[in-house]
Amino acid sequence: MMNLARYPRVTLGHLPTPLEKLDNLTKELNGPEIWIKRDDCTGLSTGGNKTRKLEFLMAEAIAEGADTVITQGATQSNHARQTAAAAAKLGLACHLLLEDRTGKTDFDYKENGNVLLDRLHGAKLERSPANPDMNGEMEKLAERLRAEGHKVYTIPGGGSNPTGALGYVNAAIELIYQANTIGLKIDHVVHATGSAGTQAGLVAGLAGINSGVPVLGIGVRAPKAKQEENVFALASRTAEKLGIPGTVKRADIVANCDYIGEGYGFPAANTIEAIRTLARTDAILLDPVYSGKGMAGLIDLVKKGFFKKGETIVFLHTGGSAGLFGYPTDFLTNA
Repeated sequence: MMNLARYPRVTLGHLPTPLEKLDNLTKELNGPEIWIKRDDCTGLSTGGNKTRKLEFLMAEAIAEGADTVITQGATQSNHARQTAAAAAKLGLACHLLLEDRTGKTDFDYKENGNVLLDRLHGAKLERSPANPDMNGEMEKLAERLRAEGHKVYTIPGGGSNPTGALGYVNAAIELIYQANTIGLKIDHVVHATGSAGTQAGLVAGLAGINSGVPVLGIGVRAPKAKQEENVFALASRTAEKLGIPGTVKRADIVANCDYIGEGYGFPAANTIEAIRTLARTDAILLDPVYSGKGMAGLIDLVKKGFFKKGETIVFLHTGGSAGLFGYPTDFLTNA
């Protein structure tokens, strides 16, 4: 058994998160039995998947004596919001570098949703135009703050490094324990994959406990080859950190990037439809950037017969419903 207690960790989330059956969606699609792992219920500033990663990342920051944390993400970043909340809870200063990945100029996108919550948590916000090297931009900001005398800890976009991925190694152990307890045989885990940390941690965790459960990431940004390469690299580094190098095989990493639509941060028509469907059937709120696209992929794959009757699918809800308030016009125009 992997012993995660040997890594520094702070308590930020309400764990374990619920594992629930989506009775109405299962009935409506008339395919596999669909369950949902409610990582939208982690509790930190409306919850989400980054809370698990931040338990390990913020512990590392504190262990290194940091007084300031910096991270970067898109304007409506769920990760930025949860980092700001974690910093507030732990008494650290927080600087967020928000990248304009969409060019959207409407007020709600730029100031509502996650951005409003960033400000409420006391984070200092800086905006950046689209930039392929946001971690480099973040390092410039870190140097500036260090010159002012701050002890800075930088967190990569999405909290996606081997330390952050430990949060999803832990989630994998938690999920299999819950399934074992109720006698649930899981055939597939499906979730939205972006910065790679959630999928990398899940795959490393599930492989590390020899669960035999495959993971399918529904891509929200990068093309399939690039996404799988990113996830495999991080999953391999995570396995090394755990002391189980070579456990993750290249074949364990599968991403389907057919549901990205116009690009990152642009909900496609099927994203909006998936959000409406789950809100209507099972009263669960998804978000327009990640979980909505993940669910759009799951629903379409069920309809195409990729997932079959008799199988059990667990959809990992990565959170993000605060982001809905940055996208009200998308729901008006797609009514």
